[in-house]
Amino acid sequence: MAKTSDAIKIIDKITSSDPEAETLVQEALINAQVAQLIYSARTKAGLTHKELAELVGTKQAVITSLEDADYQGHTLSMLEKIAHALNQRVMIELVPLKTIL
Repeated sequence: MAKTSDAIKIIDKITSSDPEAETLVQEALINAQVAQLIYSARTKAGLTHKELAELVGTKQAVITSLEDADYQGHTLSMLEKIAHALNQRVMIELVPLKTIL
Protein backbone atom coordinates (compact mmCIF):
# COMPACT_ATOMS: atom_id res chain seq x y z
CA MET A 1 0.00 0.00 0.00
CA ALA A 2 1.29 3.47 -0.87
CA LYS A 3 2.31 5.79 1.94
CA THR A 4 -0.16 8.48 2.89
CA SER A 5 -0.20 11.55 5.09
CA ASP A 6 -4.01 11.51 5.32
CA ALA A 7 -4.70 11.20 9.05
CA ILE A 8 -8.13 9.65 8.52
CA LYS A 9 -6.69 6.90 6.31
CA ILE A 10 -3.90 6.24 8.80
CA ILE A 11 -6.32 6.00 11.74
CA ASP A 12 -8.65 3.78 9.72
CA LYS A 13 -5.79 1.43 8.86
CA ILE A 14 -4.65 1.23 12.49
CA THR A 15 -8.11 0.72 13.96
CA SER A 16 -9.68 -1.49 11.27
CA SER A 17 -8.41 -4.65 12.96
CA ASP A 18 -9.07 -3.44 16.53
CA PRO A 19 -12.76 -2.86 17.33
CA GLU A 20 -11.96 -1.33 20.73
CA ALA A 21 -9.60 1.22 19.18
CA GLU A 22 -12.17 1.98 16.49
CA THR A 23 -14.80 2.62 19.18
CA LEU A 24 -12.47 5.01 20.99
CA VAL A 25 -11.76 6.88 17.76
CA GLN A 26 -15.48 7.17 17.01
CA GLU A 27 -16.18 8.49 20.53
CA ALA A 28 -13.40 11.05 20.19
CA LEU A 29 -14.77 12.11 16.82
CA ILE A 30 -18.25 12.62 18.26
CA ASN A 31 -16.85 14.62 21.21
CA ALA A 32 -14.92 16.84 18.81
CA GLN A 33 -17.97 17.36 16.60
CA VAL A 34 -20.18 18.30 19.57
CA ALA A 35 -17.55 20.69 20.90
CA GLN A 36 -17.23 22.34 17.48
CA LEU A 37 -21.00 22.54 17.13
CA ILE A 38 -21.36 24.36 20.45
CA TYR A 39 -18.45 26.70 19.70
CA SER A 40 -19.77 27.55 16.22
CA ALA A 41 -23.30 28.21 17.47
CA ARG A 42 -22.05 30.39 20.34
CA THR A 43 -19.71 32.48 18.21
CA LYS A 44 -22.27 32.82 15.42
CA ALA A 45 -24.65 34.24 18.02
CA GLY A 46 -21.92 36.67 19.09
CA LEU A 47 -21.91 35.41 22.67
CA THR A 48 -19.08 34.92 25.14
CA HIS A 49 -18.80 31.81 27.28
CA LYS A 50 -20.19 33.81 30.21
CA GLU A 51 -23.15 35.17 28.25
CA LEU A 52 -24.15 31.74 26.98
CA ALA A 53 -23.74 30.27 30.46
CA GLU A 54 -26.11 32.90 31.86
CA LEU A 55 -28.69 32.13 29.16
CA VAL A 56 -28.42 28.40 29.84
CA GLY A 57 -28.37 28.77 33.63
CA THR A 58 -24.95 27.29 34.23
CA LYS A 59 -21.41 28.42 34.94
CA GLN A 60 -18.94 29.80 32.40
CA ALA A 61 -16.57 26.90 33.15
CA VAL A 62 -19.25 24.43 32.01
CA ILE A 63 -19.56 26.10 28.61
CA THR A 64 -15.77 26.25 28.30
CA SER A 65 -15.54 22.52 29.09
CA LEU A 66 -18.28 21.66 26.61
CA GLU A 67 -16.27 23.36 23.86
CA ASP A 68 -13.21 21.25 24.67
CA ALA A 69 -12.90 18.39 22.17
CA ASP A 70 -11.45 16.18 24.93
CA TYR A 71 -14.51 16.66 27.17
CA GLN A 72 -16.56 13.48 27.48
CA GLY A 73 -19.55 14.65 29.53
CA HIS A 74 -21.84 15.95 26.80
CA THR A 75 -25.49 15.27 27.54
CA LEU A 76 -28.52 15.63 25.35
CA SER A 77 -30.29 17.72 27.99
CA MET A 78 -27.42 20.23 28.08
CA LEU A 79 -27.33 20.40 24.29
CA GLU A 80 -31.07 21.06 24.31
CA LYS A 81 -30.62 23.88 26.86
CA ILE A 82 -27.89 25.45 24.73
CA ALA A 83 -29.97 25.11 21.56
CA HIS A 84 -32.98 26.69 23.27
CA ALA A 85 -30.83 29.57 24.57
CA LEU A 86 -29.66 30.17 20.99
CA ASN A 87 -33.19 29.88 19.58
CA GLN A 88 -32.32 26.61 17.86
CA ARG A 89 -33.16 22.93 18.24
CA VAL A 90 -31.10 19.77 18.41
CA MET A 91 -31.36 17.32 15.52
CA ILE A 92 -29.96 13.81 15.72
CA GLU A 93 -29.74 11.44 12.79
CA LEU A 94 -28.45 7.96 12.18
CA VAL A 95 -26.18 7.56 9.17
CA PRO A 96 -24.44 4.51 7.71
CA LEU A 97 -21.09 3.80 9.36
CA LYS A 98 -19.24 4.09 6.06
CA THR A 99 -20.02 7.82 5.88
CA ILE A 100 -18.47 8.61 9.28
CA LEU A 101 -14.82 8.31 8.25
